[in-house]
Amino acid sequence: MTAINDHTYRQTKIIATLGPSTSSRKTIEGLIDAGVDLVRLNFSHGDKNSHIERAKLVRQIAEEKHYHVGIVGDLQGPKIRITRFKDSKVILKNGSTFTIDESHPENEGNEEIIGTTYKNLSKEVNSDDLLLLDDGRIELKVEKIVNSQIITKVIHGGLLYSSKGLNRQGGGLSASAISDKDLSDIEVAAKIGVDYLAVSFAREAKDINRARELLRDAGNNGGIIAKIERSEALENIDEIIDTSDAIMIARGDLGVEIGDAQLPAVQKNLIKKARKKDKVVITATQMMESMITNSIPTRAEVFDVANAVIDGTDAVMLSSETAMGDHPVEAIEAMSRICVGSEGQSPISSKGINYSIENIKVDRAIAMACMLTADNLNAVAIAALTESGSTALWMSRINHSVPIFALTTHTGTLRKVTLYRGVYPARIKTIETTHETVNKDAINVLTELGIAKENDLVIITKGDLAGIAGGTNAMKVVKVGYLAED
Repeated sequence: MTAINDHTYRQTKIIATLGPSTSSRKTIEGLIDAGVDLVRLNFSHGDKNSHIERAKLVRQIAEEKHYHVGIVGDLQGPKIRITRFKDSKVILKNGSTFTIDESHPENEGNEEIIGTTYKNLSKEVNSDDLLLLDDGRIELKVEKIVNSQIITKVIHGGLLYSSKGLNRQGGGLSASAISDKDLSDIEVAAKIGVDYLAVSFAREAKDINRARELLRDAGNNGGIIAKIERSEALENIDEIIDTSDAIMIARGDLGVEIGDAQLPAVQKNLIKKARKKDKVVITATQMMESMITNSIPTRAEVFDVANAVIDGTDAVMLSSETAMGDHPVEAIEAMSRICVGSEGQSPISSKGINYSIENIKVDRAIAMACMLTADNLNAVAIAALTESGSTALWMSRINHSVPIFALTTHTGTLRKVTLYRGVYPARIKTIETTHETVNKDAINVLTELGIAKENDLVIITKGDLAGIAGGTNAMKVVKVGYLAED
């Protein structure tokens, strides 16, 4: 039996990044109790063993609580970074000269010069380019390039730590999407058994296809998330979404490349486009950054999360807030409250939508009809018997108030659907039996969870051929307590 915590009816999913602040059993248990749906392992930081140990803890605690928690492995990708300062940080003054030298020793940076992880940088930048460090907090103007040295003038200075990211305003730096480090981390991700693998700095569909092939070769069938953080990705966005299982709007690097003013409209368009294409979308980066040190979010952060929810994002993600913040559990609790408070405000619903089933597959047509029926009959829940989770995904593309329970025997599918908005995983004993027995088992799951009671209407979707993915071809409206044979 699958237990459902107090956050059952929050439709929007929450992803928490694990790190030094969230490595203990007590804290991870606190995150799960607070309503985390998935955790993120950021391979840009930490080592192999720490990621494996955190993942083991998540699996153990989730199993003890009878919850299903997904795991996302996030590749570092070819993020261009400066190297390290002798004293870990420097202060750059406006108007001063600061040199980025590809050949500078890795740990010998100072307030005048630093190295970079990208050894072709001097060949790809030009005089008058603007280079942005630490998500745009530091702005440098390229004065000239001498051999491996990029000599810049500090336009906006400040405190700069080692190993911070480097972007060029407008994008265009051409490092490959899958780095040598990523190849090793994919093996770790497969060993952990991640449910999703996030590909950083993807530029085109072939980056996603290669990551999927590498993950499959390593023995893992998890979904692939394309992180949208390059301006080039926006030029190829349709093919990237089509090739991915989900996209992540990584607003830090993306905002640096395209500019802050363009970011809100781009975010809204990406959410709309992904949902239209029946793909999952995650909104991420700096959503509650003040909660790294504060116990409550700012009002601006509340509105930021709320707007993403109202626009229809499947999930919202916390990064440093939970990985290294002082209040990781409180951050999850605050985000959960905001999501719940915002979900009823979406202008989209299944009522009044023009349903077109021209050239559509049977299983998707059933999903669409189910949503229309559920809303109009005021059903308390939808029980989608599923192998792969696809039917539940299609249902969830229309915002609605009826909870969708993905009933399956497959552990992988239970964890996969933790990312789908408005879909809740629940284990059923078997679907390879008579229709009458399956219907009764489905209703029993919902009643035992406290979702349905006698005389409530529940809609069940299923396929005639149990065990066949994509085989949903039937919908049944059931009054609890009056279940008849098929």
